[in-house]
Amino acid sequence: KASLPTWVGGRLTAADQRLIEAVLPTLAQRQLFNRMSANDQRHALAVARTLQQTNHDEPALLQAALLHDVAKSLGQPIIYRVFIVLLNRFWPALLGRMSEWPPSVANDERPIKVDQSPFANSPIPIWRRPFVVHAHHPAIGATWASQAGCNPLVRQLIARHQDSLSHHPSTIEDMLLTTLQWADNLN
Repeated sequence: KASLPTWVGGRLTAADQRLIEAVLPTLAQRQLFNRMSANDQRHALAVARTLQQTNHDEPALLQAALLHDVAKSLGQPIIYRVFIVLLNRFWPALLGRMSEWPPSVANDERPIKVDQSPFANSPIPIWRRPFVVHAHHPAIGATWASQAGCNPLVRQLIARHQDSLSHHPSTIEDMLLTTLQWADNLN
């Protein structure tokens, strides 16, 4: 039976599955990956493959590549992604205001668990939630990765994957971060 290629919405290939299983050894980590939309999964796989093709085989880097956008599974429809890009380009201050957590939620120190929505009992209107997900998906994804057994370096790479470095990378973490961002930007 013929199937569509993954780049037009087809299923993940056997090679994709082998890569996922090799990079994400635990069931909890693979379940995180499986939460993502098909498009986000394909993006994550493209980031990981770009890294592999350029001889970057650090396990933490590859895990971060596959899981860096996992919190977008909370909901970020394509129309919102378009609005986010446009607002970021033409009205970043408004995007910042629309992406804020209320102080009562932002100051809550309880970790966001994978099996519960961070928006449960939230004062954030439904229409604003995708903007909040955009702004906070690195921190939420890092928490989930930690809960799934990823090591602290993976957690840090996910948490910082949208940060701009204000200095030349001097630590291993910073070097891996710039490499992850490079591959993410290519894909």
